[in-house]
Amino acid sequence: MSEATVSAIIVAIISGMSVAIPTIIATLSSNKAHDCVIDEKMKNVEEQVKGIDTKIDKYASNADALKERLVIVEQSAKSAHHRLDDIANQLKIKERR
Repeated sequence: MSEATVSAIIVAIISGMSVAIPTIIATLSSNKAHDCVIDEKMKNVEEQVKGIDTKIDKYASNADALKERLVIVEQSAKSAHHRLDDIANQLKIKERR
C-alpha cells in the first residue's frame, strides 16, 4: 500500500469517527432524557393509581356500612308490617263482633 492510500484510509476513519461519535453521544443522551421523562410519567401514574385505590377502599367501606344499615332498615320494616298486620287483624275481629 502506498503512503497516499494509507493517509486516505486514516482520513476516512477519522472523518467517520468524527461523525459517528457525536451521533452516538447524542443518541445516548437523548435516550437518557427520554427515559427520565418516561420515569416521571410512570411515577405520576403510580401516584394516581394509589389515589384510586384509596378511593376504592373508602367506597368499599362505605358500601359495607350501607349494607349493614340496609339490613337494619329491612328488619325494622318487616317488624312494622307485622305490627300493621296485627292491628288490621284486631280491627277485623272487632268489626265481626
